[in-house]
Amino acid sequence: MIDETVGLLSSTFSVFHTYSTANSHSLRFKRSVAICQLGVTTWFREAAEDFQSQKRPTPDAIDDALLPDGTPWTEIAAERKLRVCARSRRRRSRELAGREDSPRQEAGLSGLRKTVGSFSAMHPFQCVLRARRCLRRGPLASVSWLLLRTCRAHSSVPSSACPSPQRQQEDGVWKDFSSRLATGPTFQDFLRSASVPPEQPSSSEVEDPPPYLTVDELLGRQRRGCMAERLKEEILNREKMVDILAGPDAYRDLPRLLAVAESGQQAANVLLSLDETYADVMPVQTSPSATSAFVSIMRGCDNMCSYCIVPFTRGRERSRPVASILEEVRKLSEQGLKEVTLLGQNVNSFRDNSEVQFNNAVSTNLSRGFSTNYKAKQGGLRFAHLLDQVSRIDPEMRIRFTSPHPKDFPDEVLQLIHERDNICKQIHLPAQSGSSRVLEAMRRGYSREAYVELIHHIRESIPGVSLSSDFIAGFCGETEEDHLQTVSLLREVQYNIGFLFAYSMRQKTRAYHRLKDDIPEEVKLRRLEELITVFREEATKANKSFVGCTQLVLVEGPSKRSAADLCGRNDGNLKVIFADVEMEDATDSGLRVRAQPGDYVLVKITSASSQTLKGHVLCKTTLKDSTAYC
Repeated sequence: MIDETVGLLSSTFSVFHTYSTANSHSLRFKRSVAICQLGVTTWFREAAEDFQSQKRPTPDAIDDALLPDGTPWTEIAAERKLRVCARSRRRRSRELAGREDSPRQEAGLSGLRKTVGSFSAMHPFQCVLRARRCLRRGPLASVSWLLLRTCRAHSSVPSSACPSPQRQQEDGVWKDFSSRLATGPTFQDFLRSASVPPEQPSSSEVEDPPPYLTVDELLGRQRRGCMAERLKEEILNREKMVDILAGPDAYRDLPRLLAVAESGQQAANVLLSLDETYADVMPVQTSPSATSAFVSIMRGCDNMCSYCIVPFTRGRERSRPVASILEEVRKLSEQGLKEVTLLGQNVNSFRDNSEVQFNNAVSTNLSRGFSTNYKAKQGGLRFAHLLDQVSRIDPEMRIRFTSPHPKDFPDEVLQLIHERDNICKQIHLPAQSGSSRVLEAMRRGYSREAYVELIHHIRESIPGVSLSSDFIAGFCGETEEDHLQTVSLLREVQYNIGFLFAYSMRQKTRAYHRLKDDIPEEVKLRRLEELITVFREEATKANKSFVGCTQLVLVEGPSKRSAADLCGRNDGNLKVIFADVEMEDATDSGLRVRAQPGDYVLVKITSASSQTLKGHVLCKTTLKDSTAYC
């Protein structure tokens, strides 16, 4: 098995050598390939044999090895040492003349010294690691990983014969390569820790940081948003296996990024655009059983709330042309979808400036008592116009939108929602806090009083409207009194749906630079639990008002908890569960059918909780005909 694997290694590196010759790579590159071949094959044979006998491999076997051109590999170290000596002499001469090295010269000399140090009395596998950094070739790392996995999979030595990866060095002797090969967590970790570390005072209390990005770093509580934008330096510099890094506005640049990566270099583009909306890129609906779809109408956000990372990871607001949005919705309607949700980070601030004739001097209308953190925007086709045009495409298609800002609900939007049967009577109104003092620190642009007034105005304009909201527990400087005001807002409004979170600081935000995250974690969690408890109590009360009423439900499919039940959502976006039984088809009298995904059915509600309604199905119907029953 060892000879077969060594043969496979040699064949693999022959391919690399042929590739470097065909592409006229430099002599340094070809020698790096040869060094890798020599080091990997020699190390693998020794490591595999010593793995079986549990002995530590020695570096002596490679001392007399030759490169394919007949040059001893040790001469490379000698050549590099001479180069360092020559550069050191030149540097000394400049110092005597009163001149200093440039940062680039200093970095180059430092790197060359490290290389020579690595090639001096190196272990064969250390030779491989250094050459791998010179190559920076993704295929080489992939092949090495595959071979090591194969070796472990076919090894006859039981895992119990190898020391645990958690056990630290004993009596100052570092763990041998055999145990680390057999029990190492990942190949990337193994590569990073293969070289023998410098001598340090032993201490059982000191732990080295992990040599790779941990889950906490990638999904950490302190940093969220677009990962490519926020962690670009760490991903490129620490995770050397990454070839391409693309941000949310770099999709069109992917062909160039792929071409750069094919040449062996790392490629990255995380720049944010001021005008990219991907208006001409139409999504493809891949699920034949889908009943709903999302349609992106704008990107970015200009609100600059102090806690929010969106403006820094999604950029400034820019809206798609109305014509391209309408075209996408028409195609979805032709495919038989029954519901579309218009998407945007601040969806109701939509403003299409692509049509010159609509770029007038009329300012944006805001909700009464609300303000913005930016100058008033003028001109363009607004959200009310878009919502009107989208709702006219298919009267049997439901229209939703998320996520809005409370400031962008002028009367014309509320009136349109009330008039159109296919625009869902459900509005998301993120409050974030019930304290005016905290809202000011958050830079939300409204007070508690203005928010509550808007709630009353919406319920007067749209009878029976379903409301949902977002809340943050434990924002910077939030007192117990502020928290109690948020609790009282939950009780006063009685939301049907809620999204509640404990505050976590995001880098780049205004709060990160100007405020102090001074609420202990246990206090945040305690306040969050209290908010959740109150929300559930009030949502249960609000949802119980549906008991005895008939609701129009768009069927989504089988219930996750019972194959005998179906589930769907009502106009207020609440989940409705009902039995999968035969029913009358109101669109074809005398016919009895079973509900299918995409059907509209009438369900009489019999019970309610904070999240779900339950009832029994009455009949199949259409959105237009349902108005006589609901």
